[in-house]
Amino acid sequence: MPRRAALGAALGLVLTACAGGASPSSPPAGFPSGGSTSPASSTSPAARLSSGFTFSRVVVVVMENKAYGEVIGSPDAPYVNSLAARFGLATQYRAIAHPSLPNYLALTGGSTFGITSDCTDCSVAKPNLVDGLEGAGISWKAYMEDLPTPCFKGAAAGEYAKKHDPFLYYRDVSNDSMRCAKVVPMTELGADEAAGTLPRFVWVTPNLCHDMHDCSVAQGDRFLSRIVPPLLASLGTTGVLFVVWDESSSNQGTGGGRVPALLAGPLVPTGFRSAAAYTHYSLLRTIEANWNLPALGYSGCTCTASMGDFFAPPATP
Repeated sequence: MPRRAALGAALGLVLTACAGGASPSSPPAGFPSGGSTSPASSTSPAARLSSGFTFSRVVVVVMENKAYGEVIGSPDAPYVNSLAARFGLATQYRAIAHPSLPNYLALTGGSTFGITSDCTDCSVAKPNLVDGLEGAGISWKAYMEDLPTPCFKGAAAGEYAKKHDPFLYYRDVSNDSMRCAKVVPMTELGADEAAGTLPRFVWVTPNLCHDMHDCSVAQGDRFLSRIVPPLLASLGTTGVLFVVWDESSSNQGTGGGRVPALLAGPLVPTGFRSAAAYTHYSLLRTIEANWNLPALGYSGCTCTASMGDFFAPPATP
């Protein structure tokens, strides 16, 4: 079976039960595939997906506070739209909640853990993506633009905002000096790319201007046009890059609103569009499925689909 077909079939699997009944089998009322309730995490091997094939590298870039229509089709975002034309676009992807922080926790922990604000003195003692990655021997690093020093725990510095840095909210990351040292200033990104030392999982948080939170779509688009090409080059023949917005500028019906979500890499068919009802839990589930990691919270819910259709073979006429 071709690589893309094998990966698509595996990532398209749907869990029919969550191990031990720990994760919910349906979303909270009013939200189609996930929500703001804090479920228990499903971490037993029975809740894992077996991929049969793995992305060599996964890169996640998280942008800020723009509705789908503010970016997709906008003349102010020529680079983002060129990526969508060249690779793949999820047209019905929705954020989980407002404001920012709950969405970042959903992306890395499968839950908002009951957090409903951008608190900077809160934390959670819950299983998270770092636990899964390290448990599987997957190298990782989070690059934060304007972070003063690795493991900086302050609420803000320059254009850096802790509320957009989910890793430091998990106690088993922030309180572990070795783990915390992997949350680094973005100045290390170029150096790691040049040295060929990028980890297998890469997370990128731009600063408050470059992520479109405080500045224009055009400024964020120019930023992406600078950092994405070398990241794409780092993918090789089997990597994948996600560019997603944390929340919309409006609700647009449910959760945190409809937001742009792009998938790029050599395994994504040119110009592919998916109208599946994806959320941040879907993105997390896709990462977990790729490396056979424990399914966290709502990422392990039967109501959450992986983004496997982006890697499935074209339908035969």
